[in-house]
Amino acid sequence: MSTISITSDEINRLIYAYLRDSGFEHSAYTLVKESQLERSPVFRKHVPRGELVELLSKSLLYNEVECHFQGGESAIKCKAVFSLLEPHTCSPNAPPSHNFVTPYAPPMMMVPPPMQSISVIPDTARRKISPLPRSTASIEKRARKNSNDMDVDIPVETKQKTPESSKKHSSKPKKLLQGPVDDITDPSAITLMSGHTTEVFVCAFNPVKYNLLASGSKDAVVKIWTLPETTNESAQVTDPITIDSFSQTEAADLTCLSWSPDGTLLAIASYDSKLRICDTAGKMYFESDAHKGPIFTTRFSPSGRWLLTASLDGSSCLWDVAGRKLHRQYHAHKDCCLDVDWLNDTMFASCGADRQVHIFSVDEERFIKTFGGHTDEINQIKSNPSGTRLASCSDDMTTRIWDVSKISASTPSEADAIPGLGGSENTDQVTILEGHKHSVSTIGWYQPPGTENELIATGSFDGATRLWDSVTGRCLHAFADHKRPVYALDISPSNHWLTTGGGDGWLHVYDLKTQTKIWSWFAGAERPGVFEIDWQTHKSHSIDRIAMALECRLVGVIDLHRVPAFINSKNS
Repeated sequence: MSTISITSDEINRLIYAYLRDSGFEHSAYTLVKESQLERSPVFRKHVPRGELVELLSKSLLYNEVECHFQGGESAIKCKAVFSLLEPHTCSPNAPPSHNFVTPYAPPMMMVPPPMQSISVIPDTARRKISPLPRSTASIEKRARKNSNDMDVDIPVETKQKTPESSKKHSSKPKKLLQGPVDDITDPSAITLMSGHTTEVFVCAFNPVKYNLLASGSKDAVVKIWTLPETTNESAQVTDPITIDSFSQTEAADLTCLSWSPDGTLLAIASYDSKLRICDTAGKMYFESDAHKGPIFTTRFSPSGRWLLTASLDGSSCLWDVAGRKLHRQYHAHKDCCLDVDWLNDTMFASCGADRQVHIFSVDEERFIKTFGGHTDEINQIKSNPSGTRLASCSDDMTTRIWDVSKISASTPSEADAIPGLGGSENTDQVTILEGHKHSVSTIGWYQPPGTENELIATGSFDGATRLWDSVTGRCLHAFADHKRPVYALDISPSNHWLTTGGGDGWLHVYDLKTQTKIWSWFAGAERPGVFEIDWQTHKSHSIDRIAMALECRLVGVIDLHRVPAFINSKNS
């Protein structure tokens, strides 16, 4: 008979995973610190989504077998439930049903939604797309909210506390409806496209065929939409091309969509560990199961020759797109590889839960440079447009800016560096951006005309979006409009505007020159999350629009040329 071993660290790891899956971030953090779980080797082990509940369910099944294995009339007719907290007594009578009554939540307070099943929703994220649970794209970056716990209620104003007015205004707080927050934007400027049957996690405009938009959802369905050629409000969106050839839809959440630079191919990252590349007609161009864990990111190189992928299995893969084959697989991270990005067509970077950033050359079998310093896992990395500087944001509440301009294939790796002659992370100059009060989830580079230094925008779980000088590290401005984590952030190609989306259901558009919010749109109180956004600008066709991947199972497209606030900002 085999020996059963259960340690307190293993139990705490299961509870920690359950708390994070349920969205109880503060409780999870407290558990880790008080139990010193970070020091245990089990802390970095991957725990599938709902694992604690599944194990408890199995224990109840064992309890049922133990109580009923002898059979008999009482066991056959037993309709009593098995509970984790109550001893079982066989009874032929079914238990009375209990309806959960949601507690009253005053405005600005957050009450966890009633737990009706073990299915709770994402981060990643994006997208963090950190060691994600099995069926979603990162609970902490995409935490589901119930309509009963919205913190966007607007209390009805009362001018005088007269008995009559008290009666009149003591009703429940008014809920905001889906749509623009102002009264002058025509609601038809926002096109909401239905077709997905579950939450939409990702979306991406085609960089060349500007009227094509790809979207992907939790149920492993990819849709390629053909948008109208004009902004005429009577124009209709045609039925999309649907790609649903996934073998395990229950574990194939889509985590990233990336178009090739020439707009001919779409790379699809999925939780089922398989890489898929299709063409604009939805025909499969290439498939591979080289990864042995969920794939979080896909990135084409600037020329489109190469494709990068990052996976929970700790590896990043370099694919030869034209040759339809794996060129090289890098096992550089001790834990999962969370993100990758290109510096140029021959060099790229990867980051992971091991708190390391590695720099690679496509011609080398191992990394040529390592950056360390983050004290918690790194959520995202992003190179500046020139490929000379790299930003990394982390759960340690900081963003770091690394100088990668002098790195080449001849740069000694960390293991081969000679002390005092470079290669050591201690000699690297780094700019640290500090100010967020929670995990930094997303970043974006920009440089408005007339500015000397490159600037960077960061979004965080603390609900804030901050603007920084990437050279001095000075925070230039902080927006505090979101009341839930910021999931998505994108900067217009012109570097004039910033848009953010969060778990509170809001999408905000900011003027980066004046550092002011110019317009907002609300996704609705039920399933409010704005999971991903993509800004498209096409000068020759007078296009400025934003695509949104929404928790309410819709894909949204905002035509900004029909938004008065945007037009005024553009003309100012």
